[in-house]
Parts: sequence; C-alpha cells; structure tokens
Amino acid sequence: MAEYQNIFTQVQIQGPPEMGMVEEADLLERTKGARFSKLLGWFGNAQLGPIYLGSFGVISLATGLIWFVMVGAHYWGQAGYNPGVFMRDLFYFSLEPPGPEYGLSMPPLREGGMWLIASFFLLISVMTWWARSYDLARQMKMGKHVFYAFGAAIWLFLVLGLFRPILMGSWSEAVPYGIFSHLDWTMGFSITYGNLFYNPFHALSIAFLYGSTLLFAMHGATILAVSRFGGDRELEQIADRGTASERAALFWRWTMGFNATMEGIHRWAWWFAVLTPITGGIGILLTGTVVDNWYVWAQDHGFAPLD
Repeated sequence: MAEYQNIFTQVQIQGPPEMGMVEEADLLERTKGARFSKLLGWFGNAQLGPIYLGSFGVISLATGLIWFVMVGAHYWGQAGYNPGVFMRDLFYFSLEPPGPEYGLSMPPLREGGMWLIASFFLLISVMTWWARSYDLARQMKMGKHVFYAFGAAIWLFLVLGLFRPILMGSWSEAVPYGIFSHLDWTMGFSITYGNLFYNPFHALSIAFLYGSTLLFAMHGATILAVSRFGGDRELEQIADRGTASERAALFWRWTMGFNATMEGIHRWAWWFAVLTPITGGIGILLTGTVVDNWYVWAQDHGFAPLD
C-alpha cells in the first residue's frame, strides 16, 4: 500500500492501446497508432493517441498559428531582431490595439492594424475549436458539458476583446497581447473606472474562482485518499456505492456536516468553475457602458463607506 501514499501515480498498468469507440465516429481523420509515456503516466493516463483533428481542428490550429506568428513577429521586431534581447525582454513586449482616435475603423498596420488582423485569426481559432468540442461530443454521444464550460470562458474572452470595445465604440478598449502590458491594462482599467473591487460581479467571480479551486482540491484529495478502495473508478461508485464512496462521505459528514455525492461533486465544481468567467464577463461588460465609477456606484448602494 505504500506506493499509493504519493501524489504521483506509482503503479502504471499498461495493456494494448485503447483506440476508442468506432460506432458512428469518423475514423478516416483519426490517427491509427498510439504510444505510452511513463512521465505523463505519473500525472494521468500514460497513453498518447489516437489523435483526431477534423476540419474544425485543422482550421483552428492553422488560424491559431497565424495569430501566434503575427504576435511573435511583432515581438521579434521590437527586439531589434536580436535573440538575446528577445529572450530578455519577452515579458515586456506587447502588440497593442489601435488608439482611441481610430474608433472601430481599420488603422494602419503599425498603429493597431496588426492587432486587429491577429485578433481576427484568434477569434476564428477559438470559435472553431469550440465547434470542434461540440462535434466530438456529438459523435461520441456525450453530454455537451465541456462545450458549455468552454463557452463560459469564451464569453469572457469575447467581452474583453469584442463585445465591450464595440459597445464603447473603440478598439482601444480591448486588451493588448503581452504579459506585463496585460497586467498594466488590468490595473489601468480598475483605476479608470473607480476600483474594480467595488464591482459586485467581480466580487462574485472571485468568490467562484476561490470556491472552485477549493472544491476541486477537496474532490481530488478525496478520490486520491480512497483510491486504494477503488475510489478512482468513480462511475462504478456512482452506480453501485462501495466502501470508497462510503468512507469519503463519512469523512466529509464528520468534517463539515454534509457531503456531496460521487456524482454531485462534479456538478458543484462545474457550476463554480463556469460561473467564474460568466460573472466576471458581466462585470467587465457593465464597466464603462452602464457604470462609469464603481466606487461611486458602491457608495450610492451602501456597498462602500461615504467620504
């Protein structure tokens, strides 16, 4: 039993590669082979493949690569085509959106046009990958839970780079492509609109963010703790409760008075995680379009102390 008392998977059972279902699945665009990785097996399933891209996957990877190359080429130019400078200052480089004087028009390439074109390809890449997640779930007769979860993240992505700039009438409201410039944008956004901490939807988003991390950590720890009793075979525990789920349930009832079921904990975690970008996106969308100063708004609604 000692080998199970480690955060890594110490025992890796390998048989013939599992090639997956074939019923009503498109096998023509699926790779024919699979292999195993002992390193990846420490953290998850050791099998690599088969891989399926399909039309949506190919379009997504191609347009995503175009976005990546465009941003990288811009960084390379900012580095003066010097590899040492490029590596040293990588986090400081940025591809900026157009200035406010251009509104929603197409500016010259050097003044934001590059950002606009790159964003177009990134939008195609993200949306086609989203469509791909639906298509694969449909082929395998799965629920669309992954599709909707990915859509929640895309909602925040679209609010930041498309919906809100259009409502504000300027691409300059969008987020730049850069590490530190992204952080600077976030800080400037909060300062401009009266401290984002007083935005109630931002507060909800943070609560769901912290809550989802706690729920996933609690669930992951619980399953690892009862894996010696078969707790990692969760579907079996859902359909036919065994000693693993009974011990886990008893632990949490003793700890906090109630427990989520082996199936229910995934709904808890799914909702907490999905509501993080949904509420965050609502808060961002309302900023500047409906509320000009969140601190003043909070004072008017008894959420912040009066001066």
